[in-house]
Amino acid sequence: MRLTVQGWQNLVLSVMGVVVLSGAVGGALLMSRTDQVSGELIDHIQPARVAAYELQAALRDQETAVRGYAIAADAQFLAPYQEGQRNEAASAQVIRDLLAGHDEFIGDLDAIERAALEWRAGYAEPLIASVTPGRPVVVDSGTAERGKGEFDGLRTLFDVQNAHLGQARNAAIDELNWVRHWRDGVLVAMVLAFFVMAVLLAVVVRNAVTRPLGRLAASCRRITDGNFGERIIPQGPSDIRAIAAGVEDMRQRIVEELAVSQAARDSLDEQAEELRRSNAELEQFAYVASHDLQEPLRKVASFCQLLEKRYGDKLDERGTEYIAFAVDGAKRMQVLINDLLTFSRVGRLNATHTEVDLDAALESALKNLAAAVDESGAQVIRPPEPLPLVDGDPTLLAMLWQNLIGNAIKFRREGVAPGVDVECREGSGETAGYWVFTVSDNGIGIGAEFVDKVFVIFQRLHGRDAYSGTGIGLALCKKIVEHHGGLIWIDTSYTGGTRFVFTLPITPATEPNPIPEVVVLEGHRE
Repeated sequence: MRLTVQGWQNLVLSVMGVVVLSGAVGGALLMSRTDQVSGELIDHIQPARVAAYELQAALRDQETAVRGYAIAADAQFLAPYQEGQRNEAASAQVIRDLLAGHDEFIGDLDAIERAALEWRAGYAEPLIASVTPGRPVVVDSGTAERGKGEFDGLRTLFDVQNAHLGQARNAAIDELNWVRHWRDGVLVAMVLAFFVMAVLLAVVVRNAVTRPLGRLAASCRRITDGNFGERIIPQGPSDIRAIAAGVEDMRQRIVEELAVSQAARDSLDEQAEELRRSNAELEQFAYVASHDLQEPLRKVASFCQLLEKRYGDKLDERGTEYIAFAVDGAKRMQVLINDLLTFSRVGRLNATHTEVDLDAALESALKNLAAAVDESGAQVIRPPEPLPLVDGDPTLLAMLWQNLIGNAIKFRREGVAPGVDVECREGSGETAGYWVFTVSDNGIGIGAEFVDKVFVIFQRLHGRDAYSGTGIGLALCKKIVEHHGGLIWIDTSYTGGTRFVFTLPITPATEPNPIPEVVVLEGHRE
């Protein structure tokens, strides 16, 4: 089973860890041995050699003092002899303390002390006893030779002791050099191992990660350039192979979706062609409706009016009423046809998209409603701040204002002058990014159960006898607002009449207009 990238990395790092740990353990052991050998050499062997030299010097001082006392018979010569014995004892104790546990060195010391005792007992003490202070004696040659021979034996033991201590010193130095050599070797081996592991890690990363990812990235780029038929072959560690397999599955899914999308696109193209054909037929129908259908209606109305004019004195009251019904029906049919054409053409025919001054659109709507405003004595209160600029169709937005304000004037309370209040604010929360407009009136209001129904085409809440109209106005308002990317609804919390609320998107170019001079329209006064 192929290792993952993490597995290869862990393997190389584990090997590096083993090398480091082995080097650390070996280095620690070598350092410990170095400290041990150095301590043995510095703290024991070297001081013991010094103490041995002092011991030997003390014995030589004793031999010199004995010969001088025998020749001069002066008690002063005995002082070095006694001092030499004390130094001998002190040096011997130092050697025993420093070389405790080293039997070969202690054996050399014991041999020297035994030979020194024998020399003192057999030669030095008898010679000192035979000398009378102030009366020098002549030592016979036999005694002198015997004393010299015994002390020469001591000198031989001195050489043996010095040789053993020198060998111990040289052995410690050799071992110390050997340990240092191995320590340096371990350090060099660790450095080389680090370099080798770094190179091995680089090779592993290059072969296990970089190359497979590079091949995968190259395949993805070719697929991105449009070569969707190229198959991605998984390579490298198991996790990168899994990624490549996942990308290959995604490519296959994209190819399948593209095939489905292409088929859907072909179907949509066919439907679009059918829609274009249907729209062309609708345009033809609109032309017929606006010209061919209205012409008979105009003739019906005209001839009915001619009948009434020419034969009115010959018709009874019911005949005259029937003619009035026919004329009124023809006129209402003409209005209905025009409203339907207007509704169907919103956002479709002769649509423009420009920066619209809503103040100018409102002013245009109020001019169109001037007669209704004068007749009803309505008050239209515009906001004190200028209305913003929005992107849209100026004709449609003027029609929006005209329908909303016209409805407020039409559905007024009996005996109460209409009051219409237009407000604008910047939206927040759910309406963030939109301008929020309200058109409030003091009219008869709309029940909560009808707030959605009024925006449906041909929906009327009152009979034609009470209020004229085709039932298309608010449906047209809804279509205009939605065409501009906003929403329209009725605020049911407002109880003073009816309040319409609609939103329009805020655009970067939206800026306020100068404050208009006309703020309130009351009747015909401006």
